[in-house]
Amino acid sequence: MAGLPTLEARMLLTHVTGLSRTQLITRDSDHLTAAQHEALSTLLARRLAGEPMAYLLGEREFYGRTFHVTPDVLIPRPDTEIAVEAVLARLEPLESPRVLDLGTGSGALAVTIACERPDAEVWATDISEGALAVAQRNAQALGATNMHFRISDWYAALPDGTDPALRFDLIVSNPPYIAAGDPHLAEGDLRFEPIDALTDHGDGLSDLAAIVAGAAARLAPGGWLLMEHGYDQAAATRALLERAGFAEVFSARDLGGHERCTGGRLAA
Repeated sequence: MAGLPTLEARMLLTHVTGLSRTQLITRDSDHLTAAQHEALSTLLARRLAGEPMAYLLGEREFYGRTFHVTPDVLIPRPDTEIAVEAVLARLEPLESPRVLDLGTGSGALAVTIACERPDAEVWATDISEGALAVAQRNAQALGATNMHFRISDWYAALPDGTDPALRFDLIVSNPPYIAAGDPHLAEGDLRFEPIDALTDHGDGLSDLAAIVAGAAARLAPGGWLLMEHGYDQAAATRALLERAGFAEVFSARDLGGHERCTGGRLAA
């Protein structure tokens, strides 16, 4: 397993054999079967080519839970847990809230919210059928039964909001926000993640703007809109919300100290 960090090599070996770390030590004289050897060799080659460990293992931890991931979805990242905390804080005083997660991907946000607030009614949408299938699998595996899933280009396939009973108390989204041509798209794990979930193929703000523009028609009076964005987009995102008439606009910082999640409240 030359060329790989010891931890990564051990994780791949555990994945292939199904043995725990302790079992790998106590059974170190065992030999791999031909099928296991072939599977491990394939995984090692993919990792040495730079493919993310999350895709090789098929899972990633998020907010204390294990989420299934495939190349159809972005890999959940710790920075996004800031959005979860911001959502839960604003839902805390509400009973049986209705929540919408736009562009759910793996379902990391929506499923986590549904698990943390089992009294909530959580809707999750994505334009990608493959991504929505991953989110549904995670909901089932993690016992989130209080959810609705829908293929949708942002708000397009959702109720139009004319019925107040079908409006949401909170909308959250982690949309594509990397600008086209950003060099980060050709680096690290991002090279392997779904490009349409990373960039809007424009200035990085167009999807954020579309979400803000459609939010008022879907939010209940006093409802919140929260969005994850790039490390340098907080001021621009706050301006989008303020121009749309949102109040109590704020930005929350991620683990690296960057303003990563911005939100505002619709006038009651």
